[in-house]
Amino acid sequence: MAKAKTGKPAYRCTECGWQTSKWVGRCGECQAWGTVSEAGAAAPPRVITAGPVSAPARPIGEVDVQSAQMQPTGLDELDRVLGGGMVPGAVLLLAGEPGIGKSTLLLEVAALAAARTPVLYVTGEESAEQVRLRADRVGAVTDGLYLAAETELSTVLGHVEEVEPKLLVVDSIQTIGAAEVEGAPGGVTQIREVTANLIRVAKERSITTVLVGHVTKDGAIAGPRLLEHLVDVVLYFEGDRHSRLRMIRAVKNRYGPTDELGCFDLSEVGIVGLADPSGLFLTRREEPVPGTCVTVTLEGRRPLVAEVQALVAKSFLPAPRRATSGLDASRVAMVLAVLSRRCQIAMHDQDVYVSTVGGVRLAETSVDLAVALAVAGSTVEQPLSPNVIALGEVGLAGEVRAVPGVPRRLAEAGRLGFKSAVVPKGSLELGEASPLRRAELQAVSYEGMRVMEVDNLNQALQVAFTAP
Repeated sequence: MAKAKTGKPAYRCTECGWQTSKWVGRCGECQAWGTVSEAGAAAPPRVITAGPVSAPARPIGEVDVQSAQMQPTGLDELDRVLGGGMVPGAVLLLAGEPGIGKSTLLLEVAALAAARTPVLYVTGEESAEQVRLRADRVGAVTDGLYLAAETELSTVLGHVEEVEPKLLVVDSIQTIGAAEVEGAPGGVTQIREVTANLIRVAKERSITTVLVGHVTKDGAIAGPRLLEHLVDVVLYFEGDRHSRLRMIRAVKNRYGPTDELGCFDLSEVGIVGLADPSGLFLTRREEPVPGTCVTVTLEGRRPLVAEVQALVAKSFLPAPRRATSGLDASRVAMVLAVLSRRCQIAMHDQDVYVSTVGGVRLAETSVDLAVALAVAGSTVEQPLSPNVIALGEVGLAGEVRAVPGVPRRLAEAGRLGFKSAVVPKGSLELGEASPLRRAELQAVSYEGMRVMEVDNLNQALQVAFTAP
């Protein structure tokens, strides 16, 4: 690491603290662009003496937790992700692509909370009249919801003093600036200072604060990485802008789980939670079609039934085309190679298109087997039974590996009417399973399903295409 020379100006990264003796456009430590600025000569650390305490330290058992109990938002899917609701004094960061529906979701949350307590909605991107038009459309007009169109931090804090809300929504943090801080709103220094002041006010007054964050073209939250460390909860709002399905997941949560997924239906009249979204990812048809296979993926602890479709056609190009949508392209290419090498299904002169239904993205390795069966069915023009599901990870040697949560996946498939399942061998055996594993296997009911355990991909192809 380059060190600053004594007595000469030093340059420091505002995100990670990396120092250099000359200015560079990209930090040599965290690889962030535009974060290196002049910091002056390196100063020795200052000695800080002890000062008076604001409140004496208490034994942890004497701390009252009643004031920090979670308050439900009124949206069951959002409460599922948060772990039950919002904690007073907590600061949440909601990030997502432009136009995905962040403002609509938060306006709905603000309207539900305003029925119980005052809510302040600060918008820096729109006027109060524009927000009112959206509120009329989604039915979020209520007396307890206060709107303020401001971009100055001191003015925002003044509104907090006047309204005394229990929920504060700031849309968005990149549009709020402080006159006392150098730089334009949205810059690294401005975001850090504005966020720190809002967090201070939230903790002092026990105000639940929701900050809307922009994302970069790579999908990361815009601004310093420190922003995610400062807040208590980080939520990502995802979805295809051409689909009505929206999903919200937590990547950081100090008060609840980070392995839950919430699903919503976004329409012209607002946003509604989807307690059972599996039907959105399936195609209803009268006759089975070659090249389709149903699987069950786990989003956190939530099983979702989804359909994989494949189309294999003769290629007239020197390099056959491989196109995927909603799936990992590298894993699909690996499955195609295993089919060609281990199952003698020729792919060298075929164009292959693989996609999911409903715009869902499947990143789990458990969908490998469904991809292989869909591609094989399209190649030989033989359909699978519409009552069959398949789940399992495919290895390079052609083996089918076990995946977690098989009983839970089978129970979800059985609930939706599927009769047969192709799973890796040993997925349902108790053996030397831990007590938690035994409890899971014994508690989940999937009676009536024909479960076919397979060792390798060849065996899976044989049993899947003969299953009723």
